[in-house]
Amino acid sequence: MYSCALSDAALSCLLAEDVPFGDLTTESLGLRGRPGRLEFHARGAMTVCGVEEAVRLFALAGANACLVIPSGVAVESDTLLLTAEGPAEALHWAWKTAQTLMEWASGIASGAAALVRAAAPVPVACTRKNAPGTKALSIKAIQAGGAIAHRLGLSETLLVFAEHRLFLDESPSAAIARLRNRQPEKKIVVEVVSADEALTWARAGVDVLQLEKFTPAGLSACRARLEIDGLQPVLVAAGGVRVENAADYVAAGAAMIATSAPYHAAPRDVRVQFFKAA
Repeated sequence: MYSCALSDAALSCLLAEDVPFGDLTTESLGLRGRPGRLEFHARGAMTVCGVEEAVRLFALAGANACLVIPSGVAVESDTLLLTAEGPAEALHWAWKTAQTLMEWASGIASGAAALVRAAAPVPVACTRKNAPGTKALSIKAIQAGGAIAHRLGLSETLLVFAEHRLFLDESPSAAIARLRNRQPEKKIVVEVVSADEALTWARAGVDVLQLEKFTPAGLSACRARLEIDGLQPVLVAAGGVRVENAADYVAAGAAMIATSAPYHAAPRDVRVQFFKAA
């Protein structure tokens, strides 16, 4: 069971963005206190995410919500996801924020799930290239879709880019030795853009090679060259991997897929229906 990825303070800020000074329409119509109920349904097949946050949004607005389908579950069209009841002003206050959050998060989860299925049994790891300010829910969403986090940020993993190597005045072997001395418990990952670079850094002793924008054929050829030298670093396919070609990268020898694609998946549509309570 997934917990809420956002704090009540963060959720309250989302509500305040949408309703900074009250709901002018609901108030002007004199609907305050009128009892109501609503239901959220999936309008199409999706992997659900963000329901826990939606439930809390309704609670913070003064309504009672009931989670029907938790995050991480694949559902068909018209599946009931949650219900809420309470005064009309509370339902209207949380309605759009909860709906939009669920649609966006379910889009990421569904995109991740599609790529995970295409790449099976190789794991799919989503990069740190989520939209700024959305990390907590983005990571929850990709995990709901069965993917894993590639890097949560710059603070916990070693990944050497060409932009790092630009400033080095030592050999690849010396750079790897420096990293092992400074961070002996960490895996050392180097991103490369050619088989020649891959061979150079594999010979220097890296643990993982991140193959940036290699074709499946290029990845297979790179792996063959490494094997000739008796080198077996973990090969990660990064850049350009899609649902349509993920299986080709797996067949070529990728041990993992690194991607930011699920973060750009289209939101899934959630249908909301209001009811007037007795």
